[in-house]
Amino acid sequence: MRRVHVIVRGMVQGVGYRYTMRMVARDEGVAGWVRNRADGTVEAEIEGASAQVDAVLAWMAEGPPGSRVDAATVRDAAPTGAVGFDVRPTA
Repeated sequence: MRRVHVIVRGMVQGVGYRYTMRMVARDEGVAGWVRNRADGTVEAEIEGASAQVDAVLAWMAEGPPGSRVDAATVRDAAPTGAVGFDVRPTA
């Protein structure tokens, strides 16, 4: 089991990034959450098998049509055993 904390920078708000990511995460079978941050970035935590997490990270590096990802910072985090994937309110 692997969990990562991710901050995505670029044009990632107002383009459907969070809601598309929720669909991708659910399709891949990972748990976690995603939210906009007041500084214009998107923050997420993803937990699942390494291959599943890697697949979501690969999508995050591209984003949905209309977005532009300039950078993504990925840090390992302790797995929590979370289930489900949610869009959280802006932080």
